[in-house]
Amino acid sequence: MGVSLTAHQLIGLLVDPGSYRSWDEPTAGSAAEHAEHADPGYRASLARARERTGVDEAVLTGLGRIGGEAVALVASEFGFLGGSIGVATAERITRAVERATAERLPLVALPVSGGTRMQEGSAAFLCMLRITAAVQAHRAAGLPYLTYLRNPTMGGVFASWGTLGQLVFAEPGARLGFLGPRVYEELRGVELPPEVQCAETLAERGLVDAVVAPEELREVLRRSLSVLTRRPLPAPAAVPAEPAERPDAWEAVLRTRRPDRPGTRELLRRTAEELVLLDAPGGRDGALVRALAVLDGQPAVVVGQQRRAGTRERPFTTADLRAVRRTARLAEQLGLPLVTVVDTAGAELSVQAELDGVAIEIAHCLTTLLALRTPVLAVLLGQGSGGGALALLPADRVLAAANAWLAPLPPEGASAIVHRDGAHAPELARAQGITAHDLAAVGLVDQVIAELPDAADEPAAFCARLGHAVATALAALVATPAPARLTARAGRHRRLGDALAVE
Repeated sequence: MGVSLTAHQLIGLLVDPGSYRSWDEPTAGSAAEHAEHADPGYRASLARARERTGVDEAVLTGLGRIGGEAVALVASEFGFLGGSIGVATAERITRAVERATAERLPLVALPVSGGTRMQEGSAAFLCMLRITAAVQAHRAAGLPYLTYLRNPTMGGVFASWGTLGQLVFAEPGARLGFLGPRVYEELRGVELPPEVQCAETLAERGLVDAVVAPEELREVLRRSLSVLTRRPLPAPAAVPAEPAERPDAWEAVLRTRRPDRPGTRELLRRTAEELVLLDAPGGRDGALVRALAVLDGQPAVVVGQQRRAGTRERPFTTADLRAVRRTARLAEQLGLPLVTVVDTAGAELSVQAELDGVAIEIAHCLTTLLALRTPVLAVLLGQGSGGGALALLPADRVLAAANAWLAPLPPEGASAIVHRDGAHAPELARAQGITAHDLAAVGLVDQVIAELPDAADEPAAFCARLGHAVATALAALVATPAPARLTARAGRHRRLGDALAVE
């Protein structure tokens, strides 16, 4: 696809009518433009770009409002020398980022660029460090930095400020990459397959958070900023909890395998006041759900397993585990609590998964969540099989549906090990202490959420009960001072299993 919108057009599409105010001052140009030995051809190119586009540089900066929320904007203009970054361009971007930080504004960057301006050589190339340092300071101040990669975004822009957003969105079909296709072909002697640098390819690998059409971007940004700038409300009013009956372990296993049982996506769609679904490895058919959400007044980052697509099981992959860690770091950067939702038949078992280091990624998930400074709430929604489930369970507090369970292997697998057949699965399920009530007894689960008797038979009521419990738990965790919460988390995991050991 070609470049369709100018910087002015895209800004106009995004901001509230009449709200945009430019921050730009007339540029004096760079030393490369004004030096005695400056290339006259470069001077002429700049003059033509200014006349053709009506702007004085390859970027516009300013202040606007999106859904009433004040935001700083940095928008590249591809018509100005391919949106390339020279020294004067970099200085304008840097000043805008620094001003957004000083005024504590969220920042939305809209890059489209062929990369560094070759006519200015290493001086322009090194300015990527200048911009990146300003972006890092903005993020370190706890302020949202969102980027929207347009077609094309290449080279140093892609390798620095373009992809440093806590959330990275991309235009459909956009070419995104480090090395341009012409350069690749010249250096390697072969063409670069176009799908390698396609926005959709990057989203499938968890490198882009969502592919969003320009006409949909305003609403996505509005909802994202609504979550990111929302102050949590006090805990919701108490609702008398339904008693959670203790099901037979094998019956619970069978219930969690029902294809019509509510999953993570349904839970979010039924309970979230504000919801931004992000892409994950595998897209809509993948085993992971990533989202920004407001749950009964509580803003949060959510990452959850999605066990089924219709009647098809979804394997939980190494790429999913990497996306879990990325999402956890996102929550920490934004100062938002993290909600993890566990519902999986287990991590992918394959030669490729072993080569990709699935076990190592599970270990990294455990250490990431254990060390996370932001509050972590885990929800055991259904099946909790093996290391793929355990990877999402380190938390300050754990809620579990009454039929949910956690085991090292599915009961059939445990039966195969112990009895050399799968026929003893019901017996193993009852003996292993896998149910939500069993897990409460050994210190993992803090609250069991009733199912009457099965979430699949009452999806709306069940999701409402669970959503209320999630919001109440989040409010309590957010209100707890971080040192006390982290100390309690360490003690909690030190004691896990003690009750079972005593028995």
